[in-house]
Amino acid sequence: MSTRKLLVTGGCGFIGSNFIRYILNKRSDVSVINLDKLTYSGNVSNLSDIKSHPRYRFVKGDICDLGKVKRLMKGMWGVVNFAAETHVDRSIQNADAFLKTNILGVHSLLEAARANRIARFLHISTDEVYGSLAKGDAREDGTLYPNNPYSASKAAADALVRSYHVTYGLSTLITRSSNNFGPHQFPEKVVPLFITNLMEDKKVPLYGKGKNERDWFFVLDNVRAQDLVLHRGKAGEIYNIGAGRPVSNLMLTKNILKVCRKPNSFIRFVKDRPGHDFRYSLNIEKVRKLGFRPQFSFEEALYLTVAWYRQNRRWWKPLKCDAFTVK
Repeated sequence: MSTRKLLVTGGCGFIGSNFIRYILNKRSDVSVINLDKLTYSGNVSNLSDIKSHPRYRFVKGDICDLGKVKRLMKGMWGVVNFAAETHVDRSIQNADAFLKTNILGVHSLLEAARANRIARFLHISTDEVYGSLAKGDAREDGTLYPNNPYSASKAAADALVRSYHVTYGLSTLITRSSNNFGPHQFPEKVVPLFITNLMEDKKVPLYGKGKNERDWFFVLDNVRAQDLVLHRGKAGEIYNIGAGRPVSNLMLTKNILKVCRKPNSFIRFVKDRPGHDFRYSLNIEKVRKLGFRPQFSFEEALYLTVAWYRQNRRWWKPLKCDAFTVK
């Protein structure tokens, strides 16, 4: 049986690795080449269980290397771009890498996709491009108000991807997902940072008073939605993806404490970061019309995530870093 070839960039990262594992299990007619630069958050061990899979191949490389991505895209059916610098705190301290990877890297991928007449180009973006919402839910046609270098670089990439559909007729798709959590997430992010801190009997650093709201979305639901958009989404469209249940960071923290069986005294309130968006919330009706529904409740997803970190100390211990706190 012939297979459709898919190039996944950033596939050794958190969401990318979960996506590759999912799509190889879900679709027997798809083979995957995983292109990853292996920066600090990219880890080949995230996919050690499938490294010998007959429909999977890993290639180390940078999406900014136009020659390499052009060669890799030859004969490809589709491209899914997870490759990105993502941590807001890092972007505030030094934005250079974010502008290079998140904008120039995306341009390189688009040029290669255009040259190879790629049938489907899915770009993974973020709800942070909409900025902070006082009320209501962000819709795909809403105004973008990025408030930090990370979200600004992602907004610029979104505009570039759309332009390649309008100008060149490239079959592009954009997804903007809410905050993810789950297995294999790098421990600088809030959920794994808090879980692993509590496993080490350390307090958890919570920005401000913890009133900021996020729509926490389990990664295994997210990758299902990405696959759905890739195969059923309309070319040129943008799709918001989330669970549709925003909660405050304080409520998230208390839920983590509960699952980890720690008292609220383990919360350490710290000074808020500059430009910290107060509230993100997405209207997800568009992806629902494609047939998407989350399969995991927030509580179930959190229990599964805590269990994974408990069982995988050897994975996160070497990666643990106290330099960063909350996304």
